[in-house]
Amino acid sequence: MAKNGSFTPTTNNQQPTEIKAVALLSGGLDSMLAVKVIQEQGIQVVGVSFVTPFFSAKRAKEAAKQLSIPLHIFDITHEHLEIVKRPKYGYGKYMNPCIDCHAFMVKKAGEFMEQIGASFIVSGEVLGERPKSQNRTALRIVEKESGYRGYLLRPLSAKLLPLTVPEEKGLVDRESLLSIQGRSRKPQLELAERYGFKDFPTSAGGCLLTDPIFSQRLRDLLAEKKNPTIKELDLLKLGRHFRSLEGIKIVVARNQRENELFLELTQPEDWIFQVRGYPGPRTLVRGKDVGEQTIKKAAILAARYSKARNLPRVKVGYRRDGEEEKIIEVEYPLKSLSSSVNKAYQNECKM
Repeated sequence: MAKNGSFTPTTNNQQPTEIKAVALLSGGLDSMLAVKVIQEQGIQVVGVSFVTPFFSAKRAKEAAKQLSIPLHIFDITHEHLEIVKRPKYGYGKYMNPCIDCHAFMVKKAGEFMEQIGASFIVSGEVLGERPKSQNRTALRIVEKESGYRGYLLRPLSAKLLPLTVPEEKGLVDRESLLSIQGRSRKPQLELAERYGFKDFPTSAGGCLLTDPIFSQRLRDLLAEKKNPTIKELDLLKLGRHFRSLEGIKIVVARNQRENELFLELTQPEDWIFQVRGYPGPRTLVRGKDVGEQTIKKAAILAARYSKARNLPRVKVGYRRDGEEEKIIEVEYPLKSLSSSVNKAYQNECKM
């Protein structure tokens, strides 16, 4: 593995048949433009994208098609989760460890670069576009922590940044690179029009770790379980989340699609609640030592979000895998969680 510039790429003196670069392709406009700027110099670009339960490669696939480049997708779930739990450089506004995360991705891209005989790494970062994660200090940290110092080229802001190894060795013409900086998207949109890009997101987005509700759910899960499973992480994306006053997790599906997905994500010890005789959501209860208070609250929630919510009395069935169904009857489910007695439950436990 290269560390602090020890990697030696193919140079023009070695007369390569074609210069090759590896690009971090998020699918956002900046990453697409960065690839295009490098392609204009006759350099072959190979895209890499990463997947975890927190983000996918869907946009990257769409972008790779527009750019006509191959895309290699890597699942980094387990390594990335360790970063999320203990980021060296901290979090952004929510549970997003952007600096640590990007350094790790550059590291993985660098390892792939060496595997395929490429010469440098391309990133779509723009100086000053994100004040916390794309300032000069953050950009230096990402490069240093990746272990590929000097081999990370940021074409959109390259003229404002120190010279890189591919520029020094003549693999890339620095004069053909750009000097975009700041939060304005006008220069990028003008370039997009020039290149004929269509159907592109102006930013990559799509990372659930920047979402306040998902971040709260993840923080709650990690406080309960140090090493959650993929299924437990996937469940955070679905439904309405609550904790009973007994500390037990309750999740209510929001639509038929989630009703079906709940069956894929349930564990043997989970309880599933559902209203009898009326359409309604599956409600999942997960936790040990489920008591009467939790059972009652789960039944009320299942009824409250069902077609039977306006009835004075509603029957709710609940069971665990391999066990016979039990029935609980709840009164006036629409009002049950709105009373002053239960307001603390609503305000403190909904996630």
